[in-house]
Order: sequence, then C-alpha cells, then structure tokens
Amino acid sequence: MKTIYRGVPVALIAFLSTGLPIGTAQYSFGEFAAPLMDEFGWTQTQLNMGLSMSIVSGLTAPIAGKLSDKIGLRPVMVFSIILISVGFLFRPLISNLYHWYLLNALVYAGFPGATVLPSGKLVAAWFPSIRGRMMGAVTAGNNFGGITMPPLAAIIIANLNWQSAYIVFAIVMVILAIFAYFIVTDDPDIIRHEMKKAGKNISSDMNGIKSGTTLKQSISSKNFWLIMFALTAATFTYQGVLTQLRQHFEENGFTAVAATTGLTTIAFMGIGSKLFFGRISEKITAKYATIISVALQIIGVCLFAMTDDTTIMWIGIFVFGSGFGGLGALIVLLVQETFGLIEFASIMGIMQLAMVISSTGGPIIAGMTHDNTGSYDLAFILIAIIFFIGLVTLFLVKGRNFTEN
Repeated sequence: MKTIYRGVPVALIAFLSTGLPIGTAQYSFGEFAAPLMDEFGWTQTQLNMGLSMSIVSGLTAPIAGKLSDKIGLRPVMVFSIILISVGFLFRPLISNLYHWYLLNALVYAGFPGATVLPSGKLVAAWFPSIRGRMMGAVTAGNNFGGITMPPLAAIIIANLNWQSAYIVFAIVMVILAIFAYFIVTDDPDIIRHEMKKAGKNISSDMNGIKSGTTLKQSISSKNFWLIMFALTAATFTYQGVLTQLRQHFEENGFTAVAATTGLTTIAFMGIGSKLFFGRISEKITAKYATIISVALQIIGVCLFAMTDDTTIMWIGIFVFGSGFGGLGALIVLLVQETFGLIEFASIMGIMQLAMVISSTGGPIIAGMTHDNTGSYDLAFILIAIIFFIGLVTLFLVKGRNFTEN
C-alpha cells in the first residue's frame, strides 16, 4: 500500500465484488439446476422463479444508492456482501421451494451494494480521467466470476455434492467482505491525499467528479426515461439468456463438459469485450458503444434459437460473447455520461429498480416457454425482439444532461 497508488487495490476489490456474486449466483446457476430438480422434483419454471427473486435487487437498489451517497460506500458494500454470503450459507438446509425463493431473495438483496454501485462509484472516484478504460477492467470481474465459479461448482458437485458447493461460495464471500472493509473507501479527502502522494495532477484528474444532475433533475428529463427503458430491455440478457445457456447448449447436442466450456468461453470473451467497449466509449460515447453491444447480442441470441448445429452454435457463442461482456461496463458509463457523478448512486439505484422488469420477466419467459415447448428457442427469439426495441430507443437519447466543470 505504501509503494503503489491505493486506487489499484481498491479497483481490485471492486473487480472481485462485481464478479464473484455474479459468477456464483448467475453464471453457476446451470450447474445446480439438474441436482436441485432431481432432489426436489421441481420444474424448470419453479427453479427459474428463484432467479425472479432478483426483483429484490430492484427494491434494495434505491436504498443502497441513497445510503452510498449519504454515509459512504464501504459500509453498504460490506453489508451487501455479507447478505450474499448468508444467502448461500443456508442453502444446504432448504427442504422446500419457499426456502429456495427466500435465500435467492437474500442473495439478490445484496447485489446492488456489492456489484454495480461499487464499480461505478469507486472507478469514477479513483480513476476519473481514464474512467472508461478502468470501468471496462473492473467490470471484467463479471467475466472472471463466470470463468472461475462454474468450473469450481462443477468440480465440487461432481466430487461432493451441491450443498458443499454453496458452502464454499459463502466462505468466498466472507473473505471478500473482510478485504473490502480494510481497503475500500470513497472518501474525497482520502482520495485527494492518495492522488497527491502518487504525484497525480489533482485539479485535472478530479475534474468532473462534482459535476452532474441531482436525482430530481434527472427524473424530470426525457433522457432519464429513455435510458431506463433501453437498459431494462438490454438487461433481459442476464436472467433471460445467460442463466439458461448451459442447459440450452446441452439440450442441443453439447456434452456436459462442452456446455460448461461454452458458458466459460462467453465469460472469458467478456473480459476483452469490456476492455474494448470501455475504451471506445471514450471515443464514440457510451451511447453508441451500447448500441453496438446490444446489436451483437441480438445476432448471437438469434443464432442460438434458430439452429441446433453445434458449429453455428459456437459462432453464436463468439458473437454473443463479444457484445454481452461490454454491456456490464456500458450500463454504468451510459448513466455517468448522461447524468454525471453528483448523485450517481441514487440515479443508478432507480435505474436498477426499473430493471426488476427484466430480472423477473426474463426467467419467467424462459421457464414457461421451456416447459411448454421443450426448448429455449422461442424465449430467445422473444428476448431478441426486446433487445431490438431497446436498441432503437437508445438512438433517441440526446447528449448529456449537464455541463462538466
């Protein structure tokens, strides 16, 4: 800590806090699907309703955002990670469907304060002059979680059982919370001191941190509602597509190992995607970078839905993965680009509240169509149409809502 800029370890914790919850709760979902349905006799729709508990994220996001702006990010972040840990720790004790829903709700209650708010607020505070690039690097934690957590879950389930895998996930979260407590801060005075100690140009590097619109001002603008609609449409990809892909691959000719490899490939590609889209957002704006990201996902999802040829499916994996990864960084960058940083966490919290529609609707669409048709093909086509509507909406967003200081 005495020899490197403190922003580096802070960014590393944000990287892990963004990626490990998503890797354990979303990317790894398919690894637990078969064991849980076999043990409890649940249908795919019943199991997927656990993902719909992500509605709780939307309800807690405005609270977590407001508290982050008022009391600082660290206490909110640590508490959120502990919530996620508890949600995994008690899963081996479930005996009915309602326990499954309750513990999923607990995990998702911690998501806003552990994922999007830390990545958005900490990167903007510690690396304001290279925000796009660093946002890409930090949110690549999503994909790191996707690369590491599903194989970890698969190994533990194969050699022990699904209960042990969830206990390991809980321990990982506790360790992360401890590191976050001792390293993370978004205190402006500390950041300014650390910048000065590292020889950075404070007046230049902190330019724009105090610029932006308040939550009240943002809500009164047309841009706010257009972006909210577009991002809600785009985020159907997380619970409606990502969490179903492993099972979809296996049902369309992939072996179990190949299905896990396909999902891990998407996660691995997402790292490069985030770095790429984070960088070009500084050149062509986050708005147009988001449009490209969503367009690639539309093509990829359509390839998944329209064929069972494994070669074409792998092409779909590469196209979808190219766009999917960047979205995680671009959601935050688009909001910051349009509304600034003064009340970013509060504004982002309201945006996430709207995303309840996608996080709840995606699993329901996927589960119901699978139960009725025996595949995810129709669900993926419907979600591709939703993506397209969101893409068109983004073209209507007009510039930023503030003048940077």
